[in-house]
Amino acid sequence: MRVWGGAGRGGRVLVRDTLPAVLVAGASVVLFSVHGRGQLGGQGVPVEGLREPDALGVALLLLACVPVAVRRRWPLTGLCAALLPETALEGLGYGTGLTGVAGLVMLYSVAAYRGLAVALGGLALSVVLYTASVAAGAGPPAAWSGHLVMIVALVAGWGVGRSLRLRRAYMAELKDRAARLERARAADRRAARAEERSRIARELHDVVAHHVSVMTVQASAARRVLASDPELAGEALSAIEETGRMALTEMRNIVGVLRAGARAELGPQPGTRDLPALVEQMREAGLATGLTVQGPPGPIPAGVDLAAYRLVQEGLTNALRHAGAGATARVTVRHEPHELDVRVEDDGRGADGGWGADGGRGADGTGHGLVGIRERVALYGGILSIGPRPGGGFEVRARFPLKDGQ
Repeated sequence: MRVWGGAGRGGRVLVRDTLPAVLVAGASVVLFSVHGRGQLGGQGVPVEGLREPDALGVALLLLACVPVAVRRRWPLTGLCAALLPETALEGLGYGTGLTGVAGLVMLYSVAAYRGLAVALGGLALSVVLYTASVAAGAGPPAAWSGHLVMIVALVAGWGVGRSLRLRRAYMAELKDRAARLERARAADRRAARAEERSRIARELHDVVAHHVSVMTVQASAARRVLASDPELAGEALSAIEETGRMALTEMRNIVGVLRAGARAELGPQPGTRDLPALVEQMREAGLATGLTVQGPPGPIPAGVDLAAYRLVQEGLTNALRHAGAGATARVTVRHEPHELDVRVEDDGRGADGGWGADGGRGADGTGHGLVGIRERVALYGGILSIGPRPGGGFEVRARFPLKDGQ
């Protein structure tokens, strides 16, 4: 069941529309009663065929004015209810008082609150009934100019109603469009925040996983030689201290952007230019690592440069953790005009399982390295391959396309 405008709003509208209906009805009754044959004849107005006011005329007059009270709730029904008694007044030769105003108000309401087809139907009905009442009228004939003015008034009232309806529809469309844009902006902000959180999570994982793995290996080495070679153990502990400082610095720079009002230290993101330092760090941690750079280095987009560095970092970290004692690793970076090829391979044990589905190497891997690497490589349209090597060990390789020679 449809509730028109809600109970509270419908009641307020009915009250607001009732007052004009009462005013129009009252004024019509007064004019109808005062302007009888005697009064109009004394003023020189033709009264041939004009009936004296009586109860029937008053009743028809009131019936023509009452629909104004429901003009917004049932405009078309109200228009029909107003036109029929008005036509009857004309046809029976009564004076119409202000019923013409009531009919005009109802026609305006149909045009303002209903669709175009209904509004055109209301206009046609008004014109037809007015023409029929004039043709069958028993009252004194009016000049053609008066009929023309009435037709123009009907069309003008209808046009004002349509203009108001179109304006309301336009304003509603503007509000709806503004609401849609606001929802779209909110969705974009949520997507941007989610993407930023994902990016920060990847960065934190790469930093923490790498440095903690290095610190764990160095701490294990220090524990084994603590009694037999205190000097070597001290060097390992110093390396752990330096690695911890580096991890804290990188984490502080990454997390700093999350703190409102905090000023993070600004610095360039790591890239392929920092691979020698990374390889040296892995050597100090006990993983024999080599670096080969092929081709003349060219300009690389910052995002691709960072993704390549993180891929090497993740590959070496997993080799350090899972390749086993005595394993060696090699990093190969090949620069081509339209491609950057990055490869990390080791000769560690290969029978204990490969990279887990979540990025850990080994059957019980629990990291998120593979997920992060796949996201980074896919983000820049690269091709990623991870798996065991035919001769033993594992290989991580990514090829990043470089557009326009970059």
